[in-house]
Amino acid sequence: MLRHFYITEDLDDLATVEQELKQKGFSPFQIHVLSEKDSEVEKHQLNEVEAVLKKDVVHSTEIGAAIGVVFAALVLTVAYLLGWTSSAAGWLPFIFLSIVILGFCTWEGGLFGIQEPNYQFKQFQDKLKKGMHVFFVDVDPEQEPVLANVVGHHPKLQMAGVGEARPRWFVRSQDTFRRFMKSMP
Repeated sequence: MLRHFYITEDLDDLATVEQELKQKGFSPFQIHVLSEKDSEVEKHQLNEVEAVLKKDVVHSTEIGAAIGVVFAALVLTVAYLLGWTSSAAGWLPFIFLSIVILGFCTWEGGLFGIQEPNYQFKQFQDKLKKGMHVFFVDVDPEQEPVLANVVGHHPKLQMAGVGEARPRWFVRSQDTFRRFMKSMP
C-alpha cells in the first residue's frame, strides 16, 4: 500500500471527499485527517488520526527494540567469549540481563517517541500550525485510479506527497474487526 498526502483548509470539502471514497469502496481505516483543530474534525465526523499515532511512539519503540536486541546480543556474546557462562550460574544471569536491557531500550525508545511528532508528519508541522489540515489515504495499487478520479474533482486539495502506508493486512484486519463488532448483538 502507498499513502497519499493532501493539504487543504476546507473541512467541508474533506468530508465530501471522504464520503465519495467510502462510496467507491475505500475502508474508513484507509482514510485519515491530521489537524490541530481536533474539535472541528470531530464536528465534520471525519476519521481523525489517533492521538498515539500523532506522536512517534510506535516508530521510536521499534528503533529502541532494535538497539536493545543489539545490546542484548552483545552481552551474551561477551559473556560467552570471556567464559563467564562456564561458571556455576551458567547462562541464566546473562539471559536475564539481556532481557532487562532489551526491555529498557524498548521502553526508552517509546519515551523518546512521546516527545516527537510522528516521523511521517514532521514535514507538515508548519502547515498544521497555520490552520491547515492534512488528509491522507492508504491505497492499494488497484485503487490508485479511483483516488485520482475523486481527488481530481476537488481542486482545493493540494497534493503533498506520498509515503509509507500501514500494511494491507493491518487495514483489512481492522475492517474485519469493525464488521464483526457491528454484527454482534
